[in-house]
Amino acid sequence: MAISEDNYLVKRSKQIERRKRVVTYISLISFGGSIVFTGVNSLQQAWQQPQQSVINTAENEFQKQLKSYELLLQREPDNQLALEKLSLLRIRMKDTKGAIALMEKLVKLHPDRQDYKTVLKDVKNREEYK
Repeated sequence: MAISEDNYLVKRSKQIERRKRVVTYISLISFGGSIVFTGVNSLQQAWQQPQQSVINTAENEFQKQLKSYELLLQREPDNQLALEKLSLLRIRMKDTKGAIALMEKLVKLHPDRQDYKTVLKDVKNREEYK
């Protein structure tokens, strides 16, 4: 009877070990699957939205810059740097009329600057060809 009990205990411990391994493998596969699913889902979302967020960020940045230079010009209407930067921003945003007005003011304030005259002439030519 002692031999059959020992056989039983050995068989039983082997069954328990097998079950532990099976449960461990199932747990590992489930954990790995959840990680892969989450990663794929995140990649899909990242691929669908990055361009839109970059465009929105750039537009928001332009708007912030425009407002800050406009506020500066309200306080200091003849600020050369603010006039330059604001006119360049308006050129980038295809607001040629606004850029022309600012460039004309710059040319009046600084008639010795040939670069201002050249940019003004170029912007006026662009406006004519529209």
